[in-house]
Amino acid sequence: MTSSRRAFLKQTVGFSAALALGPARRAAAAVASMTERHGPKAEAARHVLAIGDFGAKAGDLPRQRAVSRAMAAYLRRNELKPDALLMLGDNFYGGLGGRGVRSRRWGWNVEDMYPADTFNCPMYAVLGNHDYSGEGHQATVQAELAYAQLPSRPRWTLPHKWYRFDIFGDGDGKKDGDDPLATALVTDTNFVYGRSHWVSRDERKRQLAWLAGELAKPRVAPWLFVLGHHPVYSDGHHGDSEPLIDDFDPLLRRHKVDLYLSGHDHDLQHLEFKGHPTSFVVSGAGGARARPVTYRGRGRFGRAVYGFSHLELRRDKMSVRHVDANGVQLYGFTKSRGGRVAIL
Repeated sequence: MTSSRRAFLKQTVGFSAALALGPARRAAAAVASMTERHGPKAEAARHVLAIGDFGAKAGDLPRQRAVSRAMAAYLRRNELKPDALLMLGDNFYGGLGGRGVRSRRWGWNVEDMYPADTFNCPMYAVLGNHDYSGEGHQATVQAELAYAQLPSRPRWTLPHKWYRFDIFGDGDGKKDGDDPLATALVTDTNFVYGRSHWVSRDERKRQLAWLAGELAKPRVAPWLFVLGHHPVYSDGHHGDSEPLIDDFDPLLRRHKVDLYLSGHDHDLQHLEFKGHPTSFVVSGAGGARARPVTYRGRGRFGRAVYGFSHLELRRDKMSVRHVDANGVQLYGFTKSRGGRVAIL
């Protein structure tokens, strides 16, 4: 723990310095550009960016803004067009002030923070615990669901508390009749605390039946993902989630899910378990205050920094990269269709 705290403090100080010193940020960006100038090109794959725990209050906006700018710079530098933006929960800390879809936070936390001219793609939203706890009677959750129904806001995608979406290889949907490149199942994991006024026992049962049914369908995409706000396994602040281990882990194993992607812990992680078909990735570094990561002998990577994740999808291989708020790639791995994981 002592070592982890020292590393965390060092990382936090380094991030603060990067925010304050323009030359330091430009130098970091220059280094990142040199190391990634031969990186993936848009025409070679589909590209998905992921962030969690990003919906900062006004006083915390500099961290969220630093991550969003790093994402935009990363796309420009590598000449990438994003096909999806995964919003992994805790989309609004503190609620929407009782104003629902009319709240100004939709502007400075979402629409202006991730502008359409840079992120011209669907925003697939996941519900986090702070989306439930920010206001009473699930007001924020209901507003997020309602916002997704506004014709004027086509990017924000949240048709239900849990839902499915596909990513196609042509980037334009299934207009050519192709099978999807990836299938993602979005879940509402906010039953982990046992608060029935958030996700009732009946909802938990119905969602689990839905997830089992979706996973049991004939698989047509080479890649199969499950998304949830809370990690199943984590070396971060909150640790493992026993309810998710009970509900989700048997399904992940049985149906050979390739990736479980979550937030909740304010860090970037990658965990692998021998004999387990699923890679576990945490991307909860979108702006909320970072917390230390503890090495437990099973994680391939864990860092208490601010940043985002980049998923690069091809039919025979996928890559996952963790990038910090200075635009520097900290870590990455590839996974083959046969399940072989290799560190980049």
